[in-house]
Amino acid sequence: MIEADVHSSLRDFLRQHGNRNFPHHLTMARLISRALRLGRPALMQTGSSVTKYCLSYLTPILLGDWPVIVVAPIATQEYLLETEIPKLKQWLGITKKVRIGDRWQVDDQLLLTSPQSWLSDRLGSQDQFPANMPTIIDRADNLEEWTRQLLTISITAGDWNALLQSTPQAQELIRNTRIKLTKSIFARPENPYRNYVLLASELELINRLCETLNQQQLLKGKFGQFWQQVADKSNISWIARDRDRGSLTINLAPARVSNQLRSIWQQQPVVVIGSFLDTEAEATTYRQRVGLNAEILTLKFTPNRQNNHIQLYLPDRFPMPNSPDFRQSFLAQSLLLVGLSSSIKRLIVVIADDVPLQGQVGSVLAGEFGSRVRVEKTKVLNNSILICGWSFWNQHQESLPIPRLLIIATLPIPSLENPLVANLVKYYKDQRQDWFRLYLLPAALKTLEQTTVPLRESQSIVALLDNRVNFRSYGKTILSALEPCARINYIDPTWFGYPDS
Repeated sequence: MIEADVHSSLRDFLRQHGNRNFPHHLTMARLISRALRLGRPALMQTGSSVTKYCLSYLTPILLGDWPVIVVAPIATQEYLLETEIPKLKQWLGITKKVRIGDRWQVDDQLLLTSPQSWLSDRLGSQDQFPANMPTIIDRADNLEEWTRQLLTISITAGDWNALLQSTPQAQELIRNTRIKLTKSIFARPENPYRNYVLLASELELINRLCETLNQQQLLKGKFGQFWQQVADKSNISWIARDRDRGSLTINLAPARVSNQLRSIWQQQPVVVIGSFLDTEAEATTYRQRVGLNAEILTLKFTPNRQNNHIQLYLPDRFPMPNSPDFRQSFLAQSLLLVGLSSSIKRLIVVIADDVPLQGQVGSVLAGEFGSRVRVEKTKVLNNSILICGWSFWNQHQESLPIPRLLIIATLPIPSLENPLVANLVKYYKDQRQDWFRLYLLPAALKTLEQTTVPLRESQSIVALLDNRVNFRSYGKTILSALEPCARINYIDPTWFGYPDS
């Protein structure tokens, strides 16, 4: 059977090339082989980075006699195609055709495609990919965000100009509406998210314009789509404003994407893979959020407790983030921890979402360590000290060196001051659902897991200075997501290379 061939081939490859620091290769490879052979769905949480576990699905893909689509971000596609697949093909003696593309070709055997291309086809019935084609979705931690981005209707300056050109008889109404909207939106004070909830008065301006154009049979394009869907209470709307460029974008998106995704799971057998999808092995919450409620094999692998752990410093008497003493305590603690790590020539990262706090910690550290300190800059050296917010870190983590020390000011719980977050929370409240358990907490856990996976594999130090972990009911859930870890509530100099006195 294919499972046995995959097991023995991958085992021999790992013996020759090293075990890749992922202890579940053979189990995962056998299960994926079985899922592909039987055409049955599976969901796997690896607890590891794609560079560690990817052999577990590439081996059955290359050895099997079935064509397969792998859906993954572009950076992952390039890594697989340039690094792992050639090495594995040479070892296996396989000549299977492999390429990157946005549609299936008749002679394809393994196609790597982007989430945007695949989801556009599955949701839009574009027939770029065959039905019933075995499909592996990697990095599925971000599946919900990919889908929401794809389904977002965005009205930009280009759409306003196109509407003006296509409906000259309504140009005065269009211009007046646009001017009033612009004045209203740019009158609002700046916020760090540059996003704003649509006010009722602003929404009324858009509705009045669209209704008038619709009566004259002139409503089309993005404005038509927006008007058709804006009344749906399951959608959220917001404005993105760029004051520097003087531009704004009006957006509309589904609060939840489960209904849209539910329709695609029956179109082909899928294997969904991610580092961290849910706190539970069955991934119940995740499956509800992406509409994957059918009978499915679910498995959650745990990292190696000896080799894949983080060193977690979690003081139990630290001031709470909303207390007056927190800021000064955080500055002092950051200075101490960075000072202890200064002899280690590896990146140090301080994550603080509060912009004034970023500036203060940057000034304090720059006074001690000079030009090594960088604030939200992607050009860093191995011995740099990077200060940034969670959004910056999420966006750039994969392109930055793995830090030896990561200092966290507050948990990555989405802020209700962010209009997008407030919109989603309101949606859950209107549905009488537990918005913290279903939205805010899973978002925080996912960010923490994505952050700590590479750190775990290099046994880095994480200083978590948010004392809510010790005193809030969700603290145990946070700590379980950080396992395995060597946890202490005091600073151990031996962690930083100093001898034990």
